[in-house]
Amino acid sequence: MAVILRLFVVCLVVLTAGRAWAELPDFRELVKETSPAVVNISTVQHARSTAFQQRYGLPDDVPEIFRHFFGQQIPLPGGKQESASLGSGFIVSRDGYILTNNHVVKDADEIIVRLSDRRELDAVLIGADESSDLAVLKVEAKNLPTVELGNSDKLEVGEWVVAIGSPFGFDYSVTAGIVSAKGRSLPNENYVPFIQTDVAINPGNSGGPLFNLDGKVVGINSQIYTRSGGFMGVSFAIPINVAMDVVEQLKANGKVSRGWLGVVIQEVSKDLAESFGLDKAAGALVAQVVPNSPAASAGIENGDIITRINGRDIYLSSDLPHQVGRLAAGENATLDVVRNGKRKKVMVTIGVLPDSGAMELAQNPATAERLSNSLGVLVTDLSDRQRKDVGDGVMVKEVRRGPASMAGLINGDIITMIYGEQIHSVAEFDKVVNNLPKNRSVPMRIVRRGTAMFIPLRITD
Repeated sequence: MAVILRLFVVCLVVLTAGRAWAELPDFRELVKETSPAVVNISTVQHARSTAFQQRYGLPDDVPEIFRHFFGQQIPLPGGKQESASLGSGFIVSRDGYILTNNHVVKDADEIIVRLSDRRELDAVLIGADESSDLAVLKVEAKNLPTVELGNSDKLEVGEWVVAIGSPFGFDYSVTAGIVSAKGRSLPNENYVPFIQTDVAINPGNSGGPLFNLDGKVVGINSQIYTRSGGFMGVSFAIPINVAMDVVEQLKANGKVSRGWLGVVIQEVSKDLAESFGLDKAAGALVAQVVPNSPAASAGIENGDIITRINGRDIYLSSDLPHQVGRLAAGENATLDVVRNGKRKKVMVTIGVLPDSGAMELAQNPATAERLSNSLGVLVTDLSDRQRKDVGDGVMVKEVRRGPASMAGLINGDIITMIYGEQIHSVAEFDKVVNNLPKNRSVPMRIVRRGTAMFIPLRITD
């Protein structure tokens, strides 16, 4: 009986393993069909003459002793020092347009594209966009194999995906995995809602395609999270829908224009949600409205919480720039806003994202100061220069033990609003603080080193 039972268990294990194996995707046909449209990209950057070289103009045949005297680390004019980088890309049109990452070809003097049939072609940079890390190349050729583009908006978490590229220079390496998350925001990458995968991506994969099981490109492999320099199970790809919008603009204009709202936003934490009277932590909290911006013209106010744009929910604050950036300048958008606990709709005309800009705040000695014992914070009136930069408010001069320190206030913070009340002076600050409710969080708006933000403040009995 025991023998029969063991045989039954073995058969069950074999059948289960066979069924699980049969359910795994087979990538062989996908790879055969798509690989010809994947390319290897190498670049060459010629060494530039240093100011020292240009000054002394050393010739190629300078004696060795003088080379040593001037320092052998200094390349000489005429000596053609080169540095090569390696990446991947894929062909999107039969007449030779190729898509890759901007960082693969940045500052390159020569770009060489190697096709699957081993041909090497010189490529011309049509346009590049640093914000999205995308570049469009063009080679002179006809009837090239191309990829088929998918719809990254329909991609689902848990879906199988495949990457083809040249990690460490190993051409046409294939790796597979699943989509781990969508809409990821990375530091300094405000306008790309990255696709996160566990596909093995390494240096050299950059710019290569990410395919779904239908053999359609749904993303462009761009970045990895690593502490060792190699793959650690977290990779990021640019959604193809975002990429193709950039491509069309680069091909048409050589540059990319993005929609701009003109607000500084922050995440809505649980405590902030409570302080604003929300039932859940969601949306983008407006910490600052840029003067003369589309948001200012539309009447958006500090403390507004944007929960939807054109019917699309804003769950995280990072969702807002993703959505706004894809809108065209001059396009009208409808914002769902929570203001003072009430919901309302605001119509705004989207502007063009400016190149850059930052507001610098001066922190000069002030004229009057007072200690608010209920908060444990010493505040002072603003100087005329500070008022010119940030408007009204009071500056934190000293933080002592109490609700202020628990809220995270630090010396130099400028308090501009508490619980929906604008702060114009120390006297008004005291009046507002004295009337704050106990044992609940209320929102306090501050400006710290030029950046506006809200923090939750709670006064206990």
